[in-house]
Amino acid sequence: MADDGLFPRRLGIDTYQEPVAYLRQDSPVCRAEGFNAQSRVRVSCGGRSVIATLNTIRSDLLAPTEAGLSEAAWRLLRPAPDERLCFSHPRPVESMSDVRGKLYGRPLEEAAARRIIRDIHEGRYADIELAAYVTACAGSRLDLAEITALTRAMVDAGDRLDWGRPRVMDKHCVGGLPGNRTTPIVVPIVASAGLLMPKTSSRAITSPAGTADTMATLAPVDLDTRGMRRVVEQEGGCIVWGGSVSLSPVDDTIIRVERALDLDSEGQLVASILSKKVAAGSTHVLVDMPVGPTAKVRNPEMAQRLEHHLVATGEAMGLAVRVHTSDGVQAVGRGIGPALEARDILAVLQNREDAPGDLRERALVLAGEILELGGVAAPGEGLAQAGESLASGRAWDKFRAICEAQGGLREPPVARHRHTVVAMHHGTVAHMNTRSIAKLAKLAGAPADPAAGLVLAVRLGDRVEPGAPLFTVHAESRGSLEYALDFLANHPECLSVEEDLI
Repeated sequence: MADDGLFPRRLGIDTYQEPVAYLRQDSPVCRAEGFNAQSRVRVSCGGRSVIATLNTIRSDLLAPTEAGLSEAAWRLLRPAPDERLCFSHPRPVESMSDVRGKLYGRPLEEAAARRIIRDIHEGRYADIELAAYVTACAGSRLDLAEITALTRAMVDAGDRLDWGRPRVMDKHCVGGLPGNRTTPIVVPIVASAGLLMPKTSSRAITSPAGTADTMATLAPVDLDTRGMRRVVEQEGGCIVWGGSVSLSPVDDTIIRVERALDLDSEGQLVASILSKKVAAGSTHVLVDMPVGPTAKVRNPEMAQRLEHHLVATGEAMGLAVRVHTSDGVQAVGRGIGPALEARDILAVLQNREDAPGDLRERALVLAGEILELGGVAAPGEGLAQAGESLASGRAWDKFRAICEAQGGLREPPVARHRHTVVAMHHGTVAHMNTRSIAKLAKLAGAPADPAAGLVLAVRLGDRVEPGAPLFTVHAESRGSLEYALDFLANHPECLSVEEDLI
């Protein structure tokens, strides 16, 4: 073994965002430092360091002189061929006492929130400690003061943009509604009216598509801060992936564990949304909140609480926040999946006759509210102004210009395999489980396969005849298509037709 450390080896193991290091159990480093499996270790090389979870190996996969790195750890350390890895013990995670205090009912004061967010940002929390933090905040356990403290701490942990404008517009959808891809329609309408709208969007975590996934089938979205600023200064707006700019980076780490645990925190949701808006330099934000039995916000009572916290926390952070409550009973548009949603967006922007009317109307309502919030449309006149921008072609021209500035407009891909599901009897489309619909699209391959997903042929209340198409599943491989259809056979609640009684 080299005196100055171990030889780095890239093992190609995807551990998502969690850095993981691998050592032989009989490694001299393990013996000398007392490391065991699941120990937290500091790995350093070339002046860079990361805190990782240690996995130990009992086979010859690694030599005693080697240390393996997961993909996440390798990206963070970027070891050069002549560099060696050094291992040491990280300092104790002192903010865990604040997490334990919250678990036992002690409020999170601002200093405690800063300590927790700082340690998460620095990678000091193992997943089990992150799980404890998420559990401590779950449900409605955070009050307004705690939400504001966490929001401020999350903003301060990342970069913050300043556009030098008194009004910088933004929007966010709380989520839970497949196909509700209004952002690529709203941004060009707002930007063509002279307002600034630098939109950072997320990729899917558990859904069939995020806005960034859909937009990526139309134009590059992996712009850094400099590239984002160039596009916005040139066109007045952009639609880029938030992960390529360091805005509220702690949020992505927390969301990863929330999703794994299937735990929702209303307060953490507010901090997540608003920390990214503040960091992006926004001054005025419209939040779209779909409410429905299978949406993320399931009832009016939860919607009312969230609206109060969003508006009040926004005010404390210097943001003007408006909440728009929308119908979350069924999926929006026809396509569910990145490329299929992109085709709906193009149809709306190009004013085609086959454009999904519900997506068009939702986007126009939201754009109209933002135009009013931004002061370029009088109260009550925003919807008409947004509609004129779309009908005249100005929105389409601006969208194309934004895509060209981001790297060029392209055609969404088309899946190789399709299967159409048809009605078995006369009747009325009576129920749509949006969660099951989303899962079906994911099992077909979305969003990893951008062309995968499904296309709806009906809406709630539609009358159908035997053999009429209900939806078509799109997949890149035969295996993915069959996997999705197997799920559908056991989950008929995805979309049900109430049979006529004769």
